[in-house]
Amino acid sequence: MRYAFPITAALLLGGTAATLALQSPAVSSPAAAPGGDVELTSAPRAGAPMSFADLVARLQPSVVNITTRQKVQVATNWNPFTNERTPVVKQQEGGGSGFIISADGLIVTNNHVIASGDNNDKLVDSVMVKLSDGRELKAEIIGRDIASDLAVLKINTTGLPFVEFGDSAKTRVGDWVVAIGNPFGLGSSVTAGIVSALQRNTGQGGAYDRFIQTDTAINQGNSGGPLFDLNGRVIGINNRLISPVGVNIGLNFSIPAESAIPIVEALKTKKPVSRGYLGIQIAPVDENVAAALGLEKRHGELIQGVTPGEGAAKAGLKEGDVVTQINGRDVTPEQTLSYIVANIAPGTKVPVALIRDGKAMTVTAVVGQRPSEDKLATRTFNPEEKKPATSGGADGANAKLAKLLGVTVLPLSAEIAGDVGIDPRTQGVVIDDPQAGSVADERLQRGFVIMTAAGKAVTSPEALLAQVDATRKLNRGAIMLTIRARGIPSAQIAVKLAE
Repeated sequence: MRYAFPITAALLLGGTAATLALQSPAVSSPAAAPGGDVELTSAPRAGAPMSFADLVARLQPSVVNITTRQKVQVATNWNPFTNERTPVVKQQEGGGSGFIISADGLIVTNNHVIASGDNNDKLVDSVMVKLSDGRELKAEIIGRDIASDLAVLKINTTGLPFVEFGDSAKTRVGDWVVAIGNPFGLGSSVTAGIVSALQRNTGQGGAYDRFIQTDTAINQGNSGGPLFDLNGRVIGINNRLISPVGVNIGLNFSIPAESAIPIVEALKTKKPVSRGYLGIQIAPVDENVAAALGLEKRHGELIQGVTPGEGAAKAGLKEGDVVTQINGRDVTPEQTLSYIVANIAPGTKVPVALIRDGKAMTVTAVVGQRPSEDKLATRTFNPEEKKPATSGGADGANAKLAKLLGVTVLPLSAEIAGDVGIDPRTQGVVIDDPQAGSVADERLQRGFVIMTAAGKAVTSPEALLAQVDATRKLNRGAIMLTIRARGIPSAQIAVKLAE
């Protein structure tokens, strides 16, 4: 894992799990017996075991260490004579844990173990897997899912010992559990504890904020490793911890197997993960919201925005509505709207109970297919987000715009227009990254919308670049832009162009 540890509560790791009630032995090793199975005859079945040694001896060979490498930009060098910036790049290593689920080398881990970027949306340059016998093999990323934080890898070998998923739905608070992983890069390490809570909501939001909480020691590097029951089956994937000091204090969280199995099965076959979607932005009903609207505390969620064309909009849901129940299930902090909807099959018609202007009512909505995380990312825009002061990641038209105009831009969608506080019918491009120290640094800010350039409407980076080029051909040192921003009417400003 590669995470900074703040002084406040640090959430480390990130992932998801799945359900499979199997009666076959939990660990298989093709070399161990003619049938390829090893019975865990010595695994204790109930009560406090005298030792976990026999259980661990059979499970440990199926747990792997994962090492990743990537080139990351750590700074920029600016040449004042050419007004150009050059990225400074260093090699960075990271990693975590994983476990083998088939004899031919399929491995489950967390997406954040093999990903980078602020949202774990980018892949690292290389992934290596170290087996218990000391072999190190290059891994192929078969599939990954950002929302659930799961990934499936493949190494090119056979005859490997592997483990199977168990039924986490049968797990009880107080059950013994064993975690195996690679904390702090020390190598394979084993810890044990008990289940502290089930279906734990950590407050991070989203459809997969449901964890098995344990007091089993989980630390940096345990991400993606298995959480075993005493039958030797995987009931969770170690994912994160909460700590004021960035290391284990007994508040550790694993993705339940019942959540992960459908996702792992889809990733194994390179199929898209299907989950429900209504197209709304929501917020919890806290004490202040409940008091302001005269509602019951901790019940329902407030709609803050509705995506045009999606299921919620078609059903007539509006900003300010409070959804109290969907498909017969109450919306609560423990059972959020995102969680319920994500687990409804796309195309399903569902009743939605809500409160609007103090009156209870019910509408029917058709659940849609949740778009990919990449597509969702293009629909939202946080004008307060601080972008790196470099154009190193810009391509094509934006690379030239960064050099000539000092900004990179995104096409303006209705969703982004709402995020920056202007009429969703506005046409233009939104400034994504004003380059520090550039010609536009003091005049253009992130979230400003450029509607016209040199008197021509612009709706794409390419269209804006065309007007910049046309202006330069006229030997003009500045370009006139029509700008709009939250709370500010349209304004004409002239921005100097780089020479």
